[in-house]
Amino acid sequence: MSNNIVSLTSITRPQPAGTGGGCASKACGSSEGPGDMPAHIWDKVKDHPCYSEEAHHYFARMHVAVAPACNIQCNYCNRKYDCANESRPGVTSEKLTPEQAARKVLAVAAKVPQLSVLGIAGPGDSMYDWRKTFETFRAVEKSLPDLKFCVSTNGLALPDHIDALADHNIDHVTITINMIDPKIGALIYPWIYFNGRRHTGIEAATILHERQMEGLERLTAKGILVKVNSVMIPGINDQHLLEVNTAIKARGAFLHNVMPLISDAAHGTHFGLTGQRGPKASELKDLQDKLAGGANLMRHCRQCRADAIGMLGEDLSQDFTLDKLPEAPAYDPEPRRLYREVVERERADRTKAVAIASAELALTEAPSRLVAVCTKGGGRINQHFGHAKEFQVFEVDAQGVRFSGHRKADNYCVGGYGDDEKMDGVLAALEGIDTVFVAKIGRCPKDDLKKAGIEAIDLYPFDYIETAVAAWYAERFGVQAETA
Repeated sequence: MSNNIVSLTSITRPQPAGTGGGCASKACGSSEGPGDMPAHIWDKVKDHPCYSEEAHHYFARMHVAVAPACNIQCNYCNRKYDCANESRPGVTSEKLTPEQAARKVLAVAAKVPQLSVLGIAGPGDSMYDWRKTFETFRAVEKSLPDLKFCVSTNGLALPDHIDALADHNIDHVTITINMIDPKIGALIYPWIYFNGRRHTGIEAATILHERQMEGLERLTAKGILVKVNSVMIPGINDQHLLEVNTAIKARGAFLHNVMPLISDAAHGTHFGLTGQRGPKASELKDLQDKLAGGANLMRHCRQCRADAIGMLGEDLSQDFTLDKLPEAPAYDPEPRRLYREVVERERADRTKAVAIASAELALTEAPSRLVAVCTKGGGRINQHFGHAKEFQVFEVDAQGVRFSGHRKADNYCVGGYGDDEKMDGVLAALEGIDTVFVAKIGRCPKDDLKKAGIEAIDLYPFDYIETAVAAWYAERFGVQAETA
């Protein structure tokens, strides 16, 4: 089993509350916990790692690939199987029957106490393949009634299943909406299959747009939380997503998740083969900043595989392939119950520490800074620089410490072989960032970072991210530092 599975005690190590800190951004809607939303909404999202930035530090999700059929073609998508080394939507190593999926969920729940959400995101479309989707939920809820269920869909078949979603107590739905202008949509979708025939061009995009808006409106009217995913495609819909954000906010969307296009010819997608580039990290952040004030933003998405398992940013799917599952998994609910008790204590402690830190940050007057953090989860600086496969990026200023996004990179530490090549990738991932917080770092990579103008801070191992970043910022840029 992977060593990345967080134990029940791994987040309870006593730590000093510290000084400095700040709250996560209200732009994410659910990042500050119950303080920035009604209690009944907080109850829905507090343990959902995709709908709450705060929850993604503590809870894991699981996708089961039971819905292979799809009713649209996207120029950025190529649904592939047996691709263990690719991490992007539409990819899976195994297609499952609902019965196999239920057995797999039980096995994962027995080993991953952080599991709180079961989602169906393909590898096709969950609502086009609706029979398998609902059959899977019916099978799982018999054994694990406390799991939250959610689906992701392109929205074309969604209006036909609104009542069924509500009947299954599914109160989280994600719709991928990349346009509200069919002329732009025609550049993204070559065809759709609707009402028994294939449609192309502007006609196809118009039908898809109308069905997406109808589904969004009817879901929110029923009190179902809707997250809208949008793929940012430079030169096609990047600026148009400002209009999309306005439209979905008017229809009650809970979150807007703007994701970068993943474009690589090796993936076999139309955009990859034709050279359509994805956005730079700075371009994605600029767009997200422009969207502030519109629909609440999600910034912590990892664009997960259709069979992803574990905390966001990790994937344990290869530890739970069918050939490794017991025929009758033994499941004890007690570890999951105890884990939730641990999380509640951790949340309370973190809230107090961040509140203290916010007061000190308020005394600073320096411009905002972006910093990178090496973390394995739990909201702490708890990862060795050499083991990091991604960096979480935070923005800090007098208003607090806000999660800004993540940057993927191959881990630097490869046993002494190819370290220099890996460092080139790490430096590319850290473009525009001059400070990285680590639990530990070796002398050579620390020197390499310094030569590139990046300071590695290893003074806060296992501290909360917000309090450590805030303490560093207040000390370096606070009023006292400026007058010293």
